[in-house]
Amino acid sequence: MFNREEILQAFEEKGLRATSQRYCIMEYLARRPVHLTADEIFRAVNRSDPRASRATVYNSLNALSEAGLVRDISVDGKATLFDSNLRRHHHFVCDLCAAVEDVEWFESPRFSRAELAGRRIREFEVVLRGTCKKCNSKATV
Repeated sequence: MFNREEILQAFEEKGLRATSQRYCIMEYLARRPVHLTADEIFRAVNRSDPRASRATVYNSLNALSEAGLVRDISVDGKATLFDSNLRRHHHFVCDLCAAVEDVEWFESPRFSRAELAGRRIREFEVVLRGTCKKCNSKATV
């Protein structure tokens, strides 16, 4: 998704200092289209850069999220997941294996003024739940 120059340019555009740990985390996420917890990212990044402390990884993820370079996803009160797919998309969560998958963006119905009752929506995300293809195929075997 991102090469070295694109990552460094994204940091510069967002006014984010390009530390080696931030770069390593961003590169790791950009190369893996999966949803990972901060702890999973810490363990993976720490294999290639053992200088990266847990606190540094957590702080870097927060900085990347605040800068809009990664999305943080909260599902069912579990650990926050981080996603480098910044294209507009929704998520699907499997009831059986708990896998989180990206779902192509689709428009949702518009809300009426009465339903919002003075609230302002900053953003929204649709989380679909059910059984993923892999679990469905296991059930039919």
